[in-house]
Amino acid sequence: MYLQTAMPTFYVVPDGIEKMVKYFMRRYNNLPMFITENGYAQGGDSYTDAEDWIDDEDRIEYLEGYLTKLAKVIRDGADVRGYFAWSVVDNFEWLFGYTLRFGLYHIDYRTQERSPKLSALWYKEFLQNLHENQ
Repeated sequence: MYLQTAMPTFYVVPDGIEKMVKYFMRRYNNLPMFITENGYAQGGDSYTDAEDWIDDEDRIEYLEGYLTKLAKVIRDGADVRGYFAWSVVDNFEWLFGYTLRFGLYHIDYRTQERSPKLSALWYKEFLQNLHENQ
């Protein structure tokens, strides 16, 4: 059973990114690929404290799972040239308004103040380690 995110039809399925990239690799003769809009939905409401949004350990687990599978398929030969987490900042979602948060940075919609979530700090460290190990 897969963990459901706050978006009703979004589940955490890290194997899915590996299978999808392998499929496109075979189907389209390993054309260069960019992974876009891969992200984790947090749910809440206008009464949710900023600290609760910022403490996004589930997003860290999500990113770690997906990036681990993506790294494996790249090592297996997939020509993946970019990966973009969805989204850098919390934003308006067409069907759910401001009740879902996908961003690595929390936005206080009243003041427009932006604060890094734990996932932003984790992702920064991940990228720094990736760069240092190359």
